[in-house]
Amino acid sequence: MKKILRRLLRIIVLLFVLLNIIVLFHAYKFTHFYDPGQITVVAQKDKTGWDKTKDILFGFCTVKQQNTAPDTAYTTIYLTTREGLKLQGWMIQAANAKGTVAMFHGHGSKKSAVLEEAYEFHRLGYNTLLLDFRAHGGSEGNTCTIGYKESEDVKLAYDYIKAGGEKNILLWGISMGAAAITKSIHDYQLAPSKVILEMPFGSLPDAVRGRIKTMKLPAEPLGTLLTFWGGTIRGFWAYNLKPEQYVKDIRCPVLLQWGRLDPRVTEKETMELYANISTAKKLVIYDSSGHESLRNKEPQKWKSEVSGFLK
Repeated sequence: MKKILRRLLRIIVLLFVLLNIIVLFHAYKFTHFYDPGQITVVAQKDKTGWDKTKDILFGFCTVKQQNTAPDTAYTTIYLTTREGLKLQGWMIQAANAKGTVAMFHGHGSKKSAVLEEAYEFHRLGYNTLLLDFRAHGGSEGNTCTIGYKESEDVKLAYDYIKAGGEKNILLWGISMGAAAITKSIHDYQLAPSKVILEMPFGSLPDAVRGRIKTMKLPAEPLGTLLTFWGGTIRGFWAYNLKPEQYVKDIRCPVLLQWGRLDPRVTEKETMELYANISTAKKLVIYDSSGHESLRNKEPQKWKSEVSGFLK
């Protein structure tokens, strides 16, 4: 009996070690984006059985998305992080602007993905600054921290606008972009005039569990392991990344928006985050939207809510 128990224990330990190794690979791939041309990515429809097995064991390789230029006049700017990374942004000017909106995309995305929202702000009379986060789009770097270090990117955009003499600075972000805004306000005591947060996750562990659920895998223990290893290999304590706590430091009006069909960010997360906002606030729920552009999915409602908030 003792031999059987020892053998069983060895098997359990071995399986646990193997699981951690697999999760470690996934954590690396989830927070790493390759430069275009650096690797060859096989389309899902063209993948062989071995390709799919490698994805399961070692994670998905992701190449930085390439931007599509705006169809209106814009200026390209560059901001530099403490680590020396150059971040690329686009400034779109409006005539007799009422203010400037700094805009931040989601994980694995790019600044041109939020151009439709930028055009709407432009029609409402605002300048817009769209920024590629580090490791995304036209910015340098290959490592993403799901909003942790990206909070510095938000600050750089805010400081750039402020240095130009702008008094009315608004911050808009979607998903990881919204989370990074909350952390930047917490870390650097930014004082924007208004903030619009779309689908921010409550905490990084929540975000990881939400991502795992969309892959039809068990949220635990994978969520805990992926959160731990993702933060460890990127040099930060992932469990401290909590937008639901950071929003307590916001001192301006907040518009929080969420899609009821969101498979990643839960209603519970959204309600807890909303409850922790202590300033003037409004929560808008989009009944037909998931984790996607609310402006593109329900355009009339988005335009009405955003324009009303900005008045």
